[in-house]
Amino acid sequence: MAKNPQDPDDDRQEQGTASEQTVSGRLSRRSFLSHLGAAGLATTASPLLASAAAAPAVQQEAQAEAMEGMIPVTLKVNGKQHQLRVDSRTTLLDCLRENLDLPGTKKGCDHGQCGACTVHVNGRRVNSCLSFAVMHPGDEITTIEGIGQPGHLHPVQAAFVEHDAYQCGYCTSGQIMSAVAVLKEPVGPADEDIKQAMYGNICRCGAYPNIIAAVQSARKRA
Repeated sequence: MAKNPQDPDDDRQEQGTASEQTVSGRLSRRSFLSHLGAAGLATTASPLLASAAAAPAVQQEAQAEAMEGMIPVTLKVNGKQHQLRVDSRTTLLDCLRENLDLPGTKKGCDHGQCGACTVHVNGRRVNSCLSFAVMHPGDEITTIEGIGQPGHLHPVQAAFVEHDAYQCGYCTSGQIMSAVAVLKEPVGPADEDIKQAMYGNICRCGAYPNIIAAVQSARKRA
């Protein structure tokens, strides 16, 4: 069918066909837009890839800076030597719980007022929240895990179970550590003497009568 020179539809059809083809070495509109989109994607991806590659390097640098502030220390806990690198501000309490995975020592007030964090250092009672780990190289440190274990309980632990000397149990490890020390200290025989000897250990549940009974029982067995 011959082309009608007066028909505008024929002109638009030819223009549309020409726009999809390469004319005189130039890209068509569709090809141009396709290349433009690919170039944009490559430009966007490059910074992302560079950022991903740089992330491990930044992490390693941060770890190196953190290690520079660490102090080497050797702690003897429950008869075992542990070589550590800790921040100089790390308390003995946090070191035991976080670095040595000994969570039996509890963090209560973190101000030396409740006694939940009581451990033994060279046989003496210490609030571990008030002592820095770097202060104890070579010291003999004993935690509740070193006192006794299920199936082989310390007499004080057994007495606490027998006399139901706990309720929530959060203060119990500190109470037991203090009671074990009381067995070796010059404490009078009366209940009031035990109260005075263990005044630094607080039981918010109010199980004091049972705690005193347990300590008295352990003292008799000892």
